[in-house]
Amino acid sequence: MRTLTVDIFVSVDGWAGGENSPGYFGYHGPDLEEWITTEAAEPQLVVFGRRTYEALAGLPEEARDESWQRMSDLNAVVFSRTLETVSWPNTRVCRDDLVGEIGRLKAESDVPLRTMGSLSVARQLLDAGLVDRLRLMTFPLLVGSSGREPFFAGVAAAELELVGRRVLDGRVLLVEYRQTGRDIPRA
Repeated sequence: MRTLTVDIFVSVDGWAGGENSPGYFGYHGPDLEEWITTEAAEPQLVVFGRRTYEALAGLPEEARDESWQRMSDLNAVVFSRTLETVSWPNTRVCRDDLVGEIGRLKAESDVPLRTMGSLSVARQLLDAGLVDRLRLMTFPLLVGSSGREPFFAGVAAAELELVGRRVLDGRVLLVEYRQTGRDIPRA
């Protein structure tokens, strides 16, 4: 059985983006770039939702760097009921049930599975207990009222165990958790 890792970039207050926030919330640095490059170089099957795939595939030429090129060359599956075609090689659209298909892919894939962004997909996979590693890249800011897409909104309660942590560029915190399968402590 292959693992599924979910990577989510968030502000300290849990937003996956802000109305005026640039990419990486404006905190791109050499450690973060090295992490992205290293992660993109690993064999993997990338799992996207339609919105994330369209955002990445639609980046203008001047924004397409080496990491973007590597990601666009990876094997990927885009879950969508509306998307008809994809432009990236080695990428297919899947209209099947997300949870069932990911369970099948985890059992049959030759490489680990990974999502980047794709908030709706990540939430559904967390709720289904299919996520082996949840990696939160937490950027040092409070987005506040300009926040859009609160990552944790609507996610079912789950106990997490810390399995790794790292500080990038002296300011961005990468924290890795795994779901324990146990209920959270309650009063």
